Parts: sequence; structure tokens; C-alpha cells
Amino acid sequence: QVQLVESGGGLVQAGGSLRLSCAASGSIFSINVMGWYRQAPGKQRELVAVISRTGRTNYADSMKGRFTISRDDGKNTVYLQMNSLKPEDTAVYYCYGEGSYWGQGTQVTVSS
Repeated sequence: QVQLVESGGGLVQAGGSLRLSCAASGSIFSINVMGWYRQAPGKQRELVAVISRTGRTNYADSMKGRFTISRDDGKNTVYLQMNSLKPEDTAVYYCYGEGSYWGQGTQVTVSS
């Protein structure tokens, strides 16, 4: 059983950057798709970005060009580099692993 723990969230001004990390307690090599989702207050959880074991990525339209997902299977870690942050990016960000693995979430707050 793999457990996922997010870190790197916090408060940042609009236009700033944050880097989220998702550390797995076990190997993620066998997990094909890893990713990030987010949930803002009063809204449904939505896809941010996913990455396959081969490095293929997919982003939600509003994140393209601003966010970059990567994974380091040797470190059992997935990253989300977020640049040019906007107030509407404020949400709890969850790490996801195919097979219904979820982290507890990390809060990202972007002030205007």
C-alpha cells in the first residue's frame, strides 16, 4: 500500500511561484499515472496535471504554460512547479496515484 504525502503549499502573492512535492511511502515505479488535482471551496475536485511513467503529461487548459508536473521514480516523488500564480489557483492540492491513491492535500493560497 502506497501512502502519499504532499508538501510545499503556502501563501504567495499573485504572480509568484510555488513548488509542490508528493512523497510516496513506497515505490511509484509500478504506478503508471501520477498527478495533481485541486479543490477550491464550494467547488468540485478538478484535474491539474498528470504524468505517466514514460513522462507523458497532460494539463488542464487553465494550467498550461504556467504549471509543470514531473516525477522522480528514484526518489518516489512527484512535483508540481506552479508559476504565475493567480488568486483563482487558491485551493487544496491533492496528489494522486492511479489505483485510487490520494494524499491528504496541501493548501495553496494566492493573494491579490
